[in-house]
Amino acid sequence: MPQPADFIEEQLPEGGAVLRLGGTLAISQIGDLDARLRATGAEVRQIDLSQIDHIDTVGAWLVYRTARDHGAQIIGADPDAQRLIAAVSGSDDVEVETPKLSPALRVLHEVGEAVVEITRMFIEFVGFIGQCVKGFLNLILHPRRFRVHSVIQHFDMVGVRALGIIGLMSFLIGIVIAQQGAVQLRQFGAEIWTVNLIGRLTMRELGVLMTAIMVAGRSGSAFAAQIGTMKITEEIDAMRTIGVVPVEALVIPRILATVIMMPLLGIYASLVAIIGGGLFCWMTLDMPPTTFVQRIREVTPLTDFYVGMVKAPVFGAIIALAGCFQGMRVHGNSEQVGLKTTAAVVQAIFLVIVLDAFFAVFFTEIGWD
Repeated sequence: MPQPADFIEEQLPEGGAVLRLGGTLAISQIGDLDARLRATGAEVRQIDLSQIDHIDTVGAWLVYRTARDHGAQIIGADPDAQRLIAAVSGSDDVEVETPKLSPALRVLHEVGEAVVEITRMFIEFVGFIGQCVKGFLNLILHPRRFRVHSVIQHFDMVGVRALGIIGLMSFLIGIVIAQQGAVQLRQFGAEIWTVNLIGRLTMRELGVLMTAIMVAGRSGSAFAAQIGTMKITEEIDAMRTIGVVPVEALVIPRILATVIMMPLLGIYASLVAIIGGGLFCWMTLDMPPTTFVQRIREVTPLTDFYVGMVKAPVFGAIIALAGCFQGMRVHGNSEQVGLKTTAAVVQAIFLVIVLDAFFAVFFTEIGWD
C-alpha cells in the first residue's frame, strides 16, 4: 500500500531547518500536507526528497512552491523528481542539487541497488506464493467461489490460441534438429542415428522447453499487462472494496489454466517437431515414414515422455506466477505496466531454464537418462 506523504522538520547545525519529505507525494496521498507546509514557520534551508517513494506533478509543484517561498535548496531528488520539478517551475529560480558520485562509487551504488531490489523482489515473490497457496486452500474450502468460466477462458487464451505459433515453431525446430544432426552424423556414416536425436531431444527437452519459452513470452506477458492495467485503473482496489479476493479471482484461474495446458501443449509441440524431423528424413535421407515411426518407437524410451510431463506443469506454474506477480507489483503510472511486463517475461524464462537444468541433473541421478 502507498504510504501517505508526510514530512519531518530538523534543525541544521549552521542554522535554519531541513524538511525531510517521505511517502508517496502524489495527489491521492497528499492530504493536508499542503496546509501543514504553508504553516511551517521555520527558516527552511533545504528540502530533502531522498525518502520519497513516488512523486507526481502535483507533488512536484508542492515541493517547488515551498522551495520558492523559502528560498530553499532541493536535495536528494531522483531524475524523475528533478524532471517534474523543472517542468512545473518553468524557470531555474529553484536550485536542485544533483547527487555527484565518482564512476567507481556510481557502479557500486548501482550494484548495491540491484542486490537490494533482487532481495526485496525474492521476498515479495515468496510472500506472493504464500498468498496463492492460501487462496487455493480457501477455494477448496469454499468451492462456490471458484471461477470455472475464468479458467475455461484462459484455457482458450493460453492453449487454443497458441496452437498455431507453437506448432509452426516446433515444426521448424524438428527440421533444424534433423538437418544439423544429419550433417554431423554423415561424417561417421551414421545418419540413421538422426532419428534418435529427433526423438529424444523433442520428447525430453526441446518440446517442453521451447513451449514454455513461447508461453512465457505470449501468456506470461499478457498476465502481467492485464493485471498491471487493472492495478493502474484501481480495478483491483475496487474488487477488494466489494469483498472479492484478487488472488482468488485473477491469479488462481490463470495458474490452473497454465498448469493444465502446458503438458498438453508440450505433447503437441513434441509430436509436431517429430513430424517436421520425419519429413526432413523422408525428403533428404530417403527414410520412409513407416521406417521413421518404427525407429522412433524403438529408440525413444517412455521415460523421456515422463520427464517432459513432469517438467511441463512446473514450468506452467512458474510462468503464471511470474506474470501475475509482476502484474501485482505495478504501481504509479502506465510506464510501469511495460516495465513489469518485460520483467515478467525475463523472470519466467530465467526460472524455466534454471529449473530445466535442475531437472536434467535430478533425472540423471535417479537413472532416467
